[in-house]
Amino acid sequence: MEKTIQEDLSFNEETIRSIFGHEAAEDEDIERLKRYYVKTEIFNSMRSSIPLYLLVGHKGVGKSALIKVLSLEDKDECNFPIIIQPGDVLNINIDTNNFLQRIRDWKEGLSKIIFKELLYSVNELVKTKIENEKMKKWVDNLLTLTNSVFGRKISELQNSYLDLSHSEITAFFKNSLFEEKIVTVYLDDLDRGWKNSKTDIENLSAMLNAVRDLSRDTSNLRFRVGLRSDVYYAIRTSDETTDKIDGSVLWLKWTNHEILVMLIKRIETYFGNTFDEKVLLKSNQNEFQPILNKVFEDRFNGKGHWENAPMYRVLMSLIRKRPRDLVKLCTLAGRNAYMQEHSKIMTSDLEKSFLNYSNDRLTDTGNEYQSEFPMVKELLLKMKPSQNELAIGEPCRFTRAELLKKLDEVSSMSHFYFVDGKSVTSSTLSAFLYKINFITARKQTQQGIKRIYYDENQYIYNDFTDFGFDYEIHPAFRWALPPANISSLFQQIELSEE
Repeated sequence: MEKTIQEDLSFNEETIRSIFGHEAAEDEDIERLKRYYVKTEIFNSMRSSIPLYLLVGHKGVGKSALIKVLSLEDKDECNFPIIIQPGDVLNINIDTNNFLQRIRDWKEGLSKIIFKELLYSVNELVKTKIENEKMKKWVDNLLTLTNSVFGRKISELQNSYLDLSHSEITAFFKNSLFEEKIVTVYLDDLDRGWKNSKTDIENLSAMLNAVRDLSRDTSNLRFRVGLRSDVYYAIRTSDETTDKIDGSVLWLKWTNHEILVMLIKRIETYFGNTFDEKVLLKSNQNEFQPILNKVFEDRFNGKGHWENAPMYRVLMSLIRKRPRDLVKLCTLAGRNAYMQEHSKIMTSDLEKSFLNYSNDRLTDTGNEYQSEFPMVKELLLKMKPSQNELAIGEPCRFTRAELLKKLDEVSSMSHFYFVDGKSVTSSTLSAFLYKINFITARKQTQQGIKRIYYDENQYIYNDFTDFGFDYEIHPAFRWALPPANISSLFQQIELSEE
């Protein structure tokens, strides 16, 4: 439902989805996702010939979306992407207390799944007319090879692949004909249902060891594994064998500028306009204003630090450098615009969305980290500013000493605990709040407030060390910590730098 000319917008659900996209970008129409996706350095690294990468990041940063775009490009280049999700590994028998046996079970189980999916992909090619002559010749040769090695056709092997041994499959993978093609295996969302239990940790740890072995055994097999950051740390800090894969970790992180460019691309593709992504990435943010004006009011007609600010600075100040945050915020504002029959998203539409947006961020954070810290929602809500902090005039903003003191007070009235048995102190709570992006480090610049996230500076994960920064509760959560006066938030929250 893309437009080729500018016209007054009606922000119904179809229009909102067409402009801003799906909150879960992996559920987006693949062609549209490919058109507006911004390819960062991480994307290029994932495209490289390195055998193994672990893609680690918080929920909402776009791990599954990146995998979906990568797999499409693999197909375009006549290679074979294989996406493995939780339902695909249910039949792998890993019910053993022997860790080495569990690794072997994962290797054999994954090998068979990869083999099955490869056969399926080739069989689908056989059913279609292959226009690429080189590819057609390769498929014909593979059919002959499969029949000679296994004595069965591909269609028959699809139903009997479980009978094959790991050594038979490995030998097939190493055949010179097969090695002409790159097979990239994407293991995505395998942390679904994660409980942070000893069994969960051992299972995923064994899986990572198995993947590492497979990536070394076969030259044309590449593995890309998507993991939530909390899951990765649980495994990394519980199993010493994972130090061998630490060098294969890529943190999926975005700058606000890259996320804004993605929004610009979404708007431009909606209106059928052309653009150069490289030019957009090098542009100043204020150059995007004419494009944003097609959808948003030009300036934020609010109060305090936000008065007359460009709309993009307001948007960027409220997101946690996660694309999903921006989609959520714009979607909520678009729905308010629809109810008010506005043809652009106005200041009032955004303001009405802040409470729901903030509540959703708090709920999502609680769901994401409760397996590590079961009372995380209670902890976040108890960070609400006290009367004392309100009287001083800088609530939700702390020096290191002030933050530690507040957490001493909060924890003294609660029975907090970490699932892994780590002691609960003001320092460990501070490190935890920083890791989950509830607290950000901050410094003042000439362009505004620079908010520094854990993904960018991980030096305070194990101990909340003083590096001369102040700290603040991220603006995305402020409306969920009921202030005495909503309008006071605009006086308290300073806008992020451009």
